[in-house]
Amino acid sequence: MKSTFVIALIGTPSSGKTSVAFNLTSAFQVEKEDAFYITEDDFQESLHYPHSIVVVDCNPHLTQKTKKILDQASAILVPTECETPSLNETRKLLDSIYAFLPKDLVYVILNRYRAHEVNPSLVQKQLNCNILGALVDDPVISESGHTKIAFVTTHPKSMATHYMMQLAKIIHTKKILEKGESLQKMREEVAEDTAVPLQATGTEGAPEGASRPQQQPKLYSRFAQEEAPKDSRTLLKMNVLKQLTSELNLKKLDTETGSDPKKMALLREKTKQAALTIMERDKIHIGDRNTTDLFIKEILDEALGLGPLEVLLADPTITEIMVNRKDQIYVEKNGKIVLSPMSFTSNSQLLGIIERIVAPLGRRIDEKTPYCDARLLDGSRVHAIIPPLAIQGPMITIRKFSRTPYTVTDLTKFGSITDEMADFLRAAIEARQNCVVSGGTGTGKTTLLNVLSSFIPSSERIITIEDSAELQLSQPHWGRLESRPPNIEGTGAITIRDLVRNTLRMRPDRIVVGECRDGAALDMLQAMNTGHDGSLTTIHSNSPRDCLSRLETLVMMAGMDLPSRAIREQIAAAIHLIVQISRFSDGSRKVVQVSEVTGMEKDVITMQDIVVFKQKGLDPKGKVIGEYVFTGNIPSFIHELEKKGLRIPKGFFMKRRTDKTEGSPTEGED
Repeated sequence: MKSTFVIALIGTPSSGKTSVAFNLTSAFQVEKEDAFYITEDDFQESLHYPHSIVVVDCNPHLTQKTKKILDQASAILVPTECETPSLNETRKLLDSIYAFLPKDLVYVILNRYRAHEVNPSLVQKQLNCNILGALVDDPVISESGHTKIAFVTTHPKSMATHYMMQLAKIIHTKKILEKGESLQKMREEVAEDTAVPLQATGTEGAPEGASRPQQQPKLYSRFAQEEAPKDSRTLLKMNVLKQLTSELNLKKLDTETGSDPKKMALLREKTKQAALTIMERDKIHIGDRNTTDLFIKEILDEALGLGPLEVLLADPTITEIMVNRKDQIYVEKNGKIVLSPMSFTSNSQLLGIIERIVAPLGRRIDEKTPYCDARLLDGSRVHAIIPPLAIQGPMITIRKFSRTPYTVTDLTKFGSITDEMADFLRAAIEARQNCVVSGGTGTGKTTLLNVLSSFIPSSERIITIEDSAELQLSQPHWGRLESRPPNIEGTGAITIRDLVRNTLRMRPDRIVVGECRDGAALDMLQAMNTGHDGSLTTIHSNSPRDCLSRLETLVMMAGMDLPSRAIREQIAAAIHLIVQISRFSDGSRKVVQVSEVTGMEKDVITMQDIVVFKQKGLDPKGKVIGEYVFTGNIPSFIHELEKKGLRIPKGFFMKRRTDKTEGSPTEGED
C-alpha cells in the first residue's frame, strides 16, 4: 500500500479554507497526483483507501477530533485574508496550534492577495509564521465557493488557477510533505523518550497519599538534534515553567515591565508566589528550604531573566561567556578559559534567552537573519548565532564590561601599562595626535580605547560611533551613535561609514570609532586629515606593521579605486601613533608596542618604535615575566607637545628598561 500524506486545511470562517482545500486537491490531480478531498468527519474512513495525498477540510474550532487530525498531518495549511480583523483571528488560531505542534509543520496561505496593498514580510512578522504562498484576488474564487466546483478545472487559464498550481508545485519541489513526515516521526520518538514518570516528590518513591505520577507531556523541539532532558529535577522545572507561562502570560507582562527595576521587582515577586502555588498544588517537594529557594531562583531566572547566564553575569571575576551549545558553556575567569558547570535545559530555552536579549533593541534573529550583535542593559556586548548556521544549536558570546569602567590606574595595577607610558600617551592624546589601538580578538582593545578616551579634555566635544554601544566616557560633552542593522525587509541599514560621514556635520572636536572593519576606514582617515585631529579608533591586527596593511585593505573596501600610493599617503598623514596590545598565555593583557608613523619613503610607510615589551619567560606559576624597553627614539611630534605646554622631562625617551618583575626602572642597553 502507498504511504499517505495528510494535508490539513484549517482557518477562520472568513478565510475561504474550503475553497482552497478542494481546489488544491484538483491542482494535485492535474499534476497526476492521487489526491483526495475529504471533510473532517469522514477522515478516518478515507485512510482505508490507498491515496497518495489526503486534503482534509478541518473545523476551525480545535476540537479533540481536529487536534487528532492535525497531529497526523504532514503539513498544516492556514489560509487567511490580509485584512486586519482576519489577521488577528488567524494569529489567535496559530498560537493555539503552536501550543501543541511545532511551527515547522504549519504554513500560512495569503488568500485574496493584492500585491499593491499587502506586504508579505510584515504579515509574516505579525503572525510569526511560515508563509507558503498566496492566492490572487480573482472573482472565480468566490464563484467556486458558491458552486462547490473547483476553478482549477472550470477556469484553467485564470490567475487564481495559476497561483493555485504554483502552491501545489511549491509543496512538491520543496518536499514539504516529506519534511513534515520526518518531523512527525521525530516527534513520536521524542515523545516515547520523554514519556517517563514525573515523581511528585523528586525522589525515588512517592509518599503515601500523594497523587499518582503523571506522564511528562510531549516535548516538541525546533531543532532536530535536541534531546529531551532525562533528569527529574529538570523535568519538574520545565513543568512549573510551562504552567507559569500559561497562567500568568509572562511574555506580555515582561514586555510591559520593560527595564523599570521597580516593576521588574514586583513582577519577580508575583511570579515567585505563583511558582510556589503551583508547586504546592502539584505536591512538588524538592528538598530543604535552601534547595527549594535555589530551585525557585532558577525558575525565575529562566522565566524573567537570562536563565543560567544570570549567575555567570553576576560573577565579577568572569569577563567573557561562551555558549557553544545548550549543555556546554565556557567562561573566561581571571584570564583563563574554563568550562562552567551551568547549562540550559533545552535549545528552545536558549533561543528564548537570545530573543529576550535582542528584542528590546529593535533587532531580530530568525531563519532569514540567523545572527545578530546586541548588548545587555549593563553595556556588555552580545553576539548570537542560531541554526541552520550553528549546527549544534544556538550559540552566544557575551563580552562583559565592568560596571565601573577601568581607569589608567587599574591598567598600571594589572601590569598592562607602566606609569611612564601612561603619561606619554596622555600627553599625545591631549596634543591631538591621532591614535589607533591595534590587537587581536579579546586582547582588550575597547577597554584600552576607553582609557585613552578618558585623556581627552572635558572641554572638547566628543562623538563616539560603535556597532554596539560599549564605550563609557566621563566627559560631559559626549554624543553617542550606534549603527543599525537592516529591517525585516532587508532595508534601512545604517552603517559605521554612514555615521562617520554624518559625524563630520556635527561639529566634533574628537571622533572615536569603536572599530574600523570596512570602508569606513577611508572616511575616518579623511576626517583625521581635515581638521579632526586627536581622533581614536581600534583595528584587528597582530602588529603595528600589520595594522597599516590592514588599514590599506579596508580603504580599498570603500570602492573608490584609489592607487596604493595615494592610500598610503593618506594613512601616513593621518595616523600618528599605533598602540599594540596582546593577550599572553597566562591570561594577562599588555601593551606590547607603542609605535609612531613617521612618514613615507618611496612607497613604504615608515615607523619607529617608542616603547617595546620584551618577554623573558614564565615564572613557576606560569606568569609572564618581561620588561618594557624604551628604544631611545624621540617622537617627531615632541615639538607639538611643547607648543601645547606639555613638557616631557629631559631624558624621558633615552634608551632604558623598566623591569616588570620588580617594577623599578633600570638603565641599560637594548
